Amino acid sequence: MTETSGRLLKLLSLLQARRDWPGGELAQRLEVSGRTIRRDVERLRELGYPVDAVTGPAGGYRLHAGTAMPPLLLDDDEAVAIAVGLRTAAGASVAGIEETSIRALVKLEQVLPSHLRRRVNALSSVLATLPASGPMVDPQALTTIAGACRDRERLRFAYRGRDQEESRRSVEPHSLVNLGRRWYLVAWDCDRAGWRTFRVDRLERAAAAGGRFDARTLPGKDPAAFVAASLRTAPARYEARVTVRAAAAELTRRRYLWGTVQPRGENACEYRTSDDSLDWLALRIGMLGFDFEVHEPPELVARFEQLAERFERASGR
Repeated sequence: MTETSGRLLKLLSLLQARRDWPGGELAQRLEVSGRTIRRDVERLRELGYPVDAVTGPAGGYRLHAGTAMPPLLLDDDEAVAIAVGLRTAAGASVAGIEETSIRALVKLEQVLPSHLRRRVNALSSVLATLPASGPMVDPQALTTIAGACRDRERLRFAYRGRDQEESRRSVEPHSLVNLGRRWYLVAWDCDRAGWRTFRVDRLERAAAAGGRFDARTLPGKDPAAFVAASLRTAPARYEARVTVRAAAAELTRRRYLWGTVQPRGENACEYRTSDDSLDWLALRIGMLGFDFEVHEPPELVARFEQLAERFERASGR
């Protein structure tokens, strides 16, 4: 009886870890016959776990969502990771997750063994998070995208680009990447036949499009590196060209430059930088610490005029 109970727990853990399991692979993992797997599946169903049979050449099983969530099986490391994640979720950029995380954490800590509770408290005591300051994302969108990535299922959604242009997209999702306070989807764009990154906060009505796909090889080291490279090479809305009254060598010693510098004589150089925000461009140029003259774009010249009037009023003159 003890052996059977232990095997049921192992079977349940496997079903919770992956969407579909061929019956033969489950039998091999648990070192039992296919007949035993079928009996164990029936026992799980009697306990309230919604296990479906998957049709196909090999056959298999799938644990799907039911009317009530059955108990989850977590090992020690998984329980600690979830508890720490819930404690830090208050500073996340996922809409509405703060209160939900606290409720879930209370339930989890009530059933944690004392040795795991001590580990969680030790980690939490030295962790610090800043409140989210970036755009918020819909948690339902994250779970829909994550499921499509896991199951290699095509995805469709409405998307608003950085130029505010709206479009419909059909993609083969690869992975989700969190950089700073923003979430990105890395995917193969089926209509444009190329790899793309999508800001999740600009994405709406994400839904499975039906149909599985074979995984493609992502160019680059990993998804995070791919997103970082895409952000570096993406064209910005505003491109600034400025003459700075300083030697090029002196300007390039600045730690945060965000642009290119070309010499224009002994005590002058041309500085080019770009951004989607005129305010950030003005701040970046103003922090160079040298006199300058803005040549383009004209919108930046107008923004400097507005800022000059604001600063003059602030000075009381």
